[in-house]
Amino acid sequence: MALHLVDYLVLLVYFGFVLGIGWFLRKHVRTSSEFLTSAHSLPLWITSLAFLAANMGALEMIGMCGSGAKYGMLTSHFYWVGAIPAMLFVGVFMMPFYYGSKARSVPEYLKLRFDEKTRGFNAITFAVMTIFSSGISMYALGILLQAIFGWSFTFSVLMSAGIVLAYTYLGGLSSAIYNEVLQFFLIVAGFAPLAILSVQKAGGWEGITARLSPQMTQTWRHLSSPADNPMGVEVFGLIMGLGFVLSFGYWCTNYLVVQRAMAARSMTDARNTPIVGAFPKMFIPFVVIVPGVAAAALAQLGVGYSIPLKNGGPDYDKVLFSLMEQFYPSGMLGVGLTALVASFMSGMAGNVTAFNTVWTYDIYQSYIRKNAPDSHYLWMGRMATIFGTGLSIGAAYLATQFNNMMDFLQLIFGFVNAPLFATFLLGMFWKRATGNGAFTGLLTGTAAAALTYSLTLAEGKGGWLGVLHEFPSSMAQNFWVAINAWTVCFVVTIVVSLFGKPRPDEELVGLVYGVTKHEAEPAVWYKRPAMIALVAAGLCLLLNFLFF
Repeated sequence: MALHLVDYLVLLVYFGFVLGIGWFLRKHVRTSSEFLTSAHSLPLWITSLAFLAANMGALEMIGMCGSGAKYGMLTSHFYWVGAIPAMLFVGVFMMPFYYGSKARSVPEYLKLRFDEKTRGFNAITFAVMTIFSSGISMYALGILLQAIFGWSFTFSVLMSAGIVLAYTYLGGLSSAIYNEVLQFFLIVAGFAPLAILSVQKAGGWEGITARLSPQMTQTWRHLSSPADNPMGVEVFGLIMGLGFVLSFGYWCTNYLVVQRAMAARSMTDARNTPIVGAFPKMFIPFVVIVPGVAAAALAQLGVGYSIPLKNGGPDYDKVLFSLMEQFYPSGMLGVGLTALVASFMSGMAGNVTAFNTVWTYDIYQSYIRKNAPDSHYLWMGRMATIFGTGLSIGAAYLATQFNNMMDFLQLIFGFVNAPLFATFLLGMFWKRATGNGAFTGLLTGTAAAALTYSLTLAEGKGGWLGVLHEFPSSMAQNFWVAINAWTVCFVVTIVVSLFGKPRPDEELVGLVYGVTKHEAEPAVWYKRPAMIALVAAGLCLLLNFLFF
C-alpha cells in the first residue's frame, strides 16, 4: 500500500488532535466520578453519537466489511434485526432503571436488585469480555499498521496500544466520549466514498445482483433452511439467536454502551441516547457492508481484484484494506486510513473505559479495598487503564486464530451477554426473581454456552468434548450457543427463585417495573422517547422490506 506525504500528514494531524483532547480534559478530572463516569454531565447529541461510535470500532469496520464479502447482505441483520429493536427497547424500558437507580455501573445495578455475589460474577465476566473485545480492536489496528508500514505484528500492536492508553489515561471517560464523536464523523467521511466507488466499479447495485447469487443480495428470502444461505442459519436461529438473545444481551446489558447513556445529564436524555443513535445506526450497513458485497462481485469481474488469502483460504479481515488500496488515490487514502485508525481507537478506548470503571467500583472497591479516599480510587482507575491495556495485548494474539473477527466476538457475547440478558429480563420485569436464582442462572447459563461450543463443530472450531452436531458456519454456531445459554439461565433462574423467598416490594421500588410508579414524561411530545422510538421502528421495518 503506497502512501504519500499528504497521507502521513492526515494521520499525524489526527493523532495530535486526539491526544490534545485528552490533554485538555485532564485538568477537569479531579474525582473518580469525573474520570470513570463523566459525572452525568454530557448533552444528548454527544452521548447519542458516542453510544453509536462505541460500537463502531475496528471490529465493525473491518469485520462487517469482511462479513459482507463472506455472507452478503445477510450481514445487515446485525443492524436491522440485531441492533435497532434492542436499542429502542433499552431506551424506552430499561434506561429508567439504570439511570434512576443511581447505579454507577451495570454490575452495581445487579447488586441493588439481587445481591453481592451476582454483581461479582457479572463484574468478573464483563471485565474478561472487555479485555477480549479490546484485544480484537488492537489486533485490527495491528494488522493495519503491519500492512501500511511493514512493521512486525508485535511492534504494531504495542504501538497501537500506546496511542489509546495516552488519551484515556489523561482524560478518562469524557476524553473517550468526545473522541468517539470525532471518530464517528471521520469514519463516515473515510468510508462512504469507498462504498460509492466500489459499487460503481462493480456496475452499480444492478451489476452486483447480476453477478452474485440472490442469497448474497437479499436478506429474508433464503432463510427457510440453513443450506439455502451462506450464513448457514434459518429464521428461528436468526431471530432468536441474533435478533433477541445476542442483540438484546449486548445493547441492553453491555456496560460499554450503557455507560454512554448513563453519562447524560438528565433522565430524558439518557433514555433518548440509544433511540436517537438508532437513526444513523440503521444506515451504517451502506457504509461498511455494501463495500464487502461489492468486493465479492468484483472478484468475479476479472478487473484485477481478488479476495485476499490466508492459509490457503479467504482472509475476509483484509477485504477493506484491499478495496482501499484499489480505489483510493493519494490523500483520500490518508483519510481512509485515518478513519480506520479512528475506528480502532473508538472500539478499544470504549472497552478500556468500561473495564476501568467496573474494575475500580465493582471489583477493587467492593472486594479488595473498601472505604478508601476518593483520590485513591481515581489513582486505581488510572492504573486499571494501564493494566487493562496490557491484558488486551495478549487477547490480540488470540484473535489471530479466527479468519473473521465478527465470528470471534459473537462467540464471546454468547458466553457473557446471552445469559446476562435473561437475568436482567427477569430482574427488571419479574419481582419474584431472587438473588440465588439470578446467580445460579448465570452460572448454569455460562456453563451451557461452554458445553454447546464444546460439543459442536463449525469451520474447525469447537468440538473439544466431542461432536454431536456440525454447523455450516461459525456464525450459526454462535447463535445457538447464545440461544442455549439464554434459555438455560432463564429457566434455572425461575425454578430456583420459586423455591426461595422474594424481597419485599418496597425494596424493589426503582429497580423493578411492576412495583415502580411511572411519572409522566416531562418533555414535549416530539422529544418523548416512545414517540421517537416509533418513528425509528417504522424506518427500520421499511429497510427490511426494501431488501427482503
